[in-house]
Amino acid sequence: MAFTGKATYSAGITLPEIAEDVSDLIGIISPTETFLLDAIGDPLREAKSTYHEWLEDSLVPNKDTISDSSISDPDGETSFDVANSDRFRAGDQIQVDGSEELILVTGVSDNTITVVRGYAGTTPENIANGQVIHILGNAALEGDDKPAARFTNRVRCGNYTQIFTSSVEVSGTNVAASHLGIADEMDYQKGERLRELIRDLENTVINGGQPSANPQGSASVRRSMKGIIQNVATHIYRPGDSGFPSGTGLDEAKINYVLRQIWENSSGNVNLIVVGGFQKRKINTFLSASRSFGPTDTAYTDMVSVYESDFGVCRIITSKWIPQDAVLFLDSSRVNVLPLAGRSFQFKPLASSGDYECGQLIGEYTLEFRNEAAHGLIRDLAVS
Repeated sequence: MAFTGKATYSAGITLPEIAEDVSDLIGIISPTETFLLDAIGDPLREAKSTYHEWLEDSLVPNKDTISDSSISDPDGETSFDVANSDRFRAGDQIQVDGSEELILVTGVSDNTITVVRGYAGTTPENIANGQVIHILGNAALEGDDKPAARFTNRVRCGNYTQIFTSSVEVSGTNVAASHLGIADEMDYQKGERLRELIRDLENTVINGGQPSANPQGSASVRRSMKGIIQNVATHIYRPGDSGFPSGTGLDEAKINYVLRQIWENSSGNVNLIVVGGFQKRKINTFLSASRSFGPTDTAYTDMVSVYESDFGVCRIITSKWIPQDAVLFLDSSRVNVLPLAGRSFQFKPLASSGDYECGQLIGEYTLEFRNEAAHGLIRDLAVS
């Protein structure tokens, strides 16, 4: 039997007699995650100037390369040029990469070293231009004078601070009115703009760059920080590079290659691998062949969160802001995101010239990226 009383639908489309039913929760779908900043953590100090500097040093290198295209007797040559002769001293035992032969350095003059081949009873082997030479160590003569002092110079490195800002304006009427889902429109707007600024900070930390001229900024040049990708210079690898595993798809061989190169050439301890969504799915497939599930299993797991290799234990971070063709290898102990002193994100109320309240969210930050050779980067990977 049809209902004959007054129903809600008989009140019309605008429902003037029915109270509104609106949830007090406001859903936000825009991405705001900052997984890299969360992994790095808060800094223990602040920047004191718009150009933040730090010191870096290195040990005297213990390897070099042969730089002599005129070698005529590869397994009997007793003198040849090297790229950096100041790394060698008389009494050094050296060994060419991949060779079992030991060689003794007896003299150094200009860029040429004089040597004894087949030292300690080893068999002389062919040497060639461009080969890497490892310096094993120096054998001093008993009672000999001290050798010439050798040292490295500390290097000052730095990065500029960048100002992140956003404004908020709310009319007087809006401030006074009651709202669904919020208690105060001004506070709500401040929270939204702050989320945006923190999101943009992580994006800039990864991808940002500095102006080529007047990086300190001016009335017409905006000062900006140099991001991680722009800082990495030593360990950058692309498909097709000599020695780099073949293929454009990310695989375990490529990750192990980069970790090994960083381990061999620095004291860096890579503990973060940062990837986008596509490359994260490629890493998850590393275990696909070895996964098994029982007949009572009701959950399917296909995720790799930690990669443990001979060259370090790495947490895998997924970031929306890293280029999809890239993989970052970071030693997080050498990465800090610092605010300029007294300039961490804050709200600054501004004078109003009318019937509204206004203010500015502002923060000034820089990236401290120490010892870029302790980090690595793969680019130009396949993304489909």
